Amino acid sequence: MNALFSPITLRSVVLPNRVLVSPMCQYSSEDGEANAWHLMHLGSLAFSGAGMLCIEATAVEPVGRITPADLGLWDEKTETALRPILAAIRRYTKTVVAIQLAHAGRKGSSRVPWEGGELIPVYVGGWVPHAPSPLPHKQGEPAPLELDVAGLDRVRRAFVAATERTARLGIDAIEIHSAHGYLLHEFLSPIANKRTDRYGGSLENRLRFPLELFDAVRAAFPAEKPVGVKVSATDWIEGGWDLAQTIEYSKELKRRGADWITVSSGGISPLQKIPLAPGYQVPFARGVKEGAGINTIAVGLITEAQQAEQIIATGQADLVALARGMIYDPRWAWHAAAQLGATVDAPPQYWRAPPPEHKDLFRGARHGAR
Repeated sequence: MNALFSPITLRSVVLPNRVLVSPMCQYSSEDGEANAWHLMHLGSLAFSGAGMLCIEATAVEPVGRITPADLGLWDEKTETALRPILAAIRRYTKTVVAIQLAHAGRKGSSRVPWEGGELIPVYVGGWVPHAPSPLPHKQGEPAPLELDVAGLDRVRRAFVAATERTARLGIDAIEIHSAHGYLLHEFLSPIANKRTDRYGGSLENRLRFPLELFDAVRAAFPAEKPVGVKVSATDWIEGGWDLAQTIEYSKELKRRGADWITVSSGGISPLQKIPLAPGYQVPFARGVKEGAGINTIAVGLITEAQQAEQIIATGQADLVALARGMIYDPRWAWHAAAQLGATVDAPPQYWRAPPPEHKDLFRGARHGAR
């Protein structure tokens, strides 16, 4: 058996392979509610053959959205809107479903990417973003509102409420978004966190709120279901958050019961300088895996089957997650399994799809026809 298509167990959840569909913001919701776009988008990706499908970054409160069109899970309406989409996925696929719970912090109240992504002023329908410190993400923008003790408690309770909704929806796993310059990453990074209270300054203090929040989510989610965390391993800015601090954070998360760390990078500032190349973030995943002894998920320009196989086979990470590559080829895992001589699950309606040389691609497939 090859490494990429070997199973892995996360608490009670068994993934049939190490391929994940990354959470990908669609900026297609209204008032946080999922709709027909999400049914089509997630339904298509649920047939990819990946071991787990993660629903996009989902805001735990309205001011925690990146854009007004972000998906949310903060009330009965947003919870109810997800229910038929999950029901359709469950009816026709065996895919493990996760959700990424998120808060945009100072990067909130932005336009959708295809409209430029700039901050939306309050006077034209935006809102005042909330952050650890009153420092704007981009020079020239208004300062966000610094979260006080009551604000921190509100955010913590919002994550817990979204976790409880996640459990009611029957979703299999949670990933907490602690990367890409959003709220929890802002607490971690000395670039964005200039607090002088117990939540700022030293590494121990900067870790405090993200760890408190993880503890609250972990306690609110069924013990048999896994919870992971997405991190940015470096800010790509001198004097910012880096791999050594990420390893310390990951050690603390593991001690508290985290089941994986998805290792990305960047997002804290437009001043970052990222050397993009295939697999450019994989060394960070390896560093966290070796330094913290926790399951890691590698991300970032992973597009080829042999590339993904090598990452797992050589112990650089335990799983790989694809975003753009999966959008470009929604059957990526089928094609990777065919190249590597492995099998995947597919609905019987698709059993006759593979060419003759890959007729045994689908587990349990039968090919009779009248």
